[in-house]
Amino acid sequence: MSTAPAPTLRGPVRAWREKEMSVLFKMSRRPAAAGFLAARAAALFASLLAVAVVTSAHAADVVTVNLELGDGKLSPARIEVPAGQRIKVVLKNTGKSAAEFESLQLRKEKVLAPGVESYVIIAPLKAGEYKFFDDFHQTAQGVIVAK
Repeated sequence: MSTAPAPTLRGPVRAWREKEMSVLFKMSRRPAAAGFLAARAAALFASLLAVAVVTSAHAADVVTVNLELGDGKLSPARIEVPAGQRIKVVLKNTGKSAAEFESLQLRKEKVLAPGVESYVIIAPLKAGEYKFFDDFHQTAQGVIVAK
């Protein structure tokens, strides 16, 4: 009893892929091609390093502030930040019911279940005052002051 080999499908994409892999394998065996591959690897590493530097510099532009929302109370109710810098507002619901950070002027809103922590990122602001409130507790109101 002989077993026939399973048929293999060789579509145009698979054929192209096998050819490319074969070429890359042959190139890695040649001294001149090895230099080319090393140069490509070095260029890739340099570009990844540049992205990492830009990302860390970009993260340094963010000012982080904390805001606690708890059953109709905001702490602090007045937040002062420098104008012209991005702002990360870390929100923590310390209350026993849901809370919602909302600002119509900033076009931001975030709903938090009890005990949940999250954040919103606010684009650089011009100098001025920007109101926010807890939409589930209308009496809880605050202001972000950009100077």
